[in-house]
Amino acid sequence: MKLAVLGGGGFRVPLVYGALLRDTAKRRVDEVVLHDVSPDRLAAIGHVLGQLAEGHDDPPRVRVTTELDEALGGADFVFSAIRVGGLAGRTADERVALDLGLLGQETTGPGGVSFGLRTIPVAVRVAERVAAVAPRAWVINFTNPAGMITEAMRSVLGDRVAGICDSPIGLIRRAAGALGVDPARVSPDYVGLNHLGWLRGLGYEGRDLLPGLLADEEGLRQVEEARLFGADWVRTLGALPNEYLYYYYFTRESVAAAAAAERTRGEALVVQQDRFYAAVRERPERALAAWRATRAERDATYMADSREVSGAGERAAADLAAGGYEGIALALMAAIARGEPATMILNVGNGGAVPGLPPEAVVEIPCAVDGSGIHPLATRPLPGRFLGLMQQVKAVEQATIEAALTRSPALAVQALALHPLVDSVSTARLLLDGYRARIPELAAVLPG
Repeated sequence: MKLAVLGGGGFRVPLVYGALLRDTAKRRVDEVVLHDVSPDRLAAIGHVLGQLAEGHDDPPRVRVTTELDEALGGADFVFSAIRVGGLAGRTADERVALDLGLLGQETTGPGGVSFGLRTIPVAVRVAERVAAVAPRAWVINFTNPAGMITEAMRSVLGDRVAGICDSPIGLIRRAAGALGVDPARVSPDYVGLNHLGWLRGLGYEGRDLLPGLLADEEGLRQVEEARLFGADWVRTLGALPNEYLYYYYFTRESVAAAAAAERTRGEALVVQQDRFYAAVRERPERALAAWRATRAERDATYMADSREVSGAGERAAADLAAGGYEGIALALMAAIARGEPATMILNVGNGGAVPGLPPEAVVEIPCAVDGSGIHPLATRPLPGRFLGLMQQVKAVEQATIEAALTRSPALAVQALALHPLVDSVSTARLLLDGYRARIPELAAVLPG
């Protein structure tokens, strides 16, 4: 099978290739084509993958290209992990909002709207090229904001595109671990949007174990999300929230922590990744060692500001070692291509799975996956304290998609103003002006 990786010069691509190296089953991926707009980044990641493959028998062969159709042609699966505007765009997403006293974050709040506005036209073009040169391919979308981008791509590819994120499976793994049960044997009642969801139940051998965990002070201390939000609040909710909901439930604390930090997350990653790519250019024979050192630093500092202000502490070593989205991607590929049935949490079209949201809306819910495709599983009705927030954020996402595709500044202002983390229409206008001034890719989509 052929796998095309868009954004192939990205820092996390070796995680995907490492998962492929561990996959010894028949009918596995035997060719990986990396596509990127940056030849230098492609070369650096190519060195890392070559060194990862050393000592493996018959590793998937790797090619690199800057030509999109060459990468996509004849692909069985496409991983899309692009970053329109690069890390410079991400830092602008963060800083423009922070300068106005709002949350600066790449997927949540105004930064996510900005990221979506400039990415959606590119993602839709990618979907159109997939339909043209690889019509039988399945697209697995990593590109953030994952739910929004997946929904835009579905307008071209329909059910043959799904988004993935490692936050839900990480939450489920931690909850199961605190209960002393095998995460592979639990049935999670998880529902939400990408970076906005709740674990409402955890079925195991016919019983829901989550109420017992919520009542167990010691058990909750073993779950990073419970430490992040506090035991009292998760008990009040009656659920374990996705970590990104911290930005909604503790907005003032999040903004204060980000404003007080020496660098935003994006600015810190610029330093880390510039150092990595420079090190590989200077000593390509040390590419894998440089990548591993940078990855350890990156993982350890993930959401560090929120963990510090909440007292959640450092990330557990077991969480860092367990892996993330690359394992979900491989399991999804195996379920479809090899007919290995699995249940996993994906970003998919709602249909009627989540009452109260439009059928075309992309939601993040458990799905049954097999050789015939992806089948969303129906969820229990949501209480108003969850559904209301989902409906509002989904309205923002859909307004953002329409704004990007119609090149409408008025709709972009609407999307920003409707967001629960933006406090006025006037502020929304200032945000759009700031983003257009600092991000050329966004100004091209929404010229003044």
